[in-house]
Amino acid sequence: MAKKEGSVMNNDDSQRPSIVVGLKNGTTIPDSAKPLFYGIEEEQIPVSVRKINIDGAIERAYQSALASRLSVGIAFEGDHFIVHYKNLKEEHPLFDMTVDDRKQLRILGANAARLVKGIPFKEIANR
Repeated sequence: MAKKEGSVMNNDDSQRPSIVVGLKNGTTIPDSAKPLFYGIEEEQIPVSVRKINIDGAIERAYQSALASRLSVGIAFEGDHFIVHYKNLKEEHPLFDMTVDDRKQLRILGANAARLVKGIPFKEIANR
């Protein structure tokens, strides 16, 4: 399991409903991805990290959504982020985008949480 990072993420409570961020074995969450977790936390939705050893980010995000009791999964490779919902087809994630701006990454995290809450998404700048 990934190292616990303060209140940003919960890694060891697999029974608690949470958005699941899927990481490949041997990877950790870089500091550049932390705004994603802050955005989720701002919306007061729990998030957990699980090792899901699948190479493709879209497939890993989909498997994360299936593993999530809240039906939302996230995966990333570098600055390419995927937010998936278990009721969508695997090859059609909700968000599939390259994000290199911390503010936009925070909004993406908030939007993942807003999917759980069933409220409108925040606007993400088009690039």
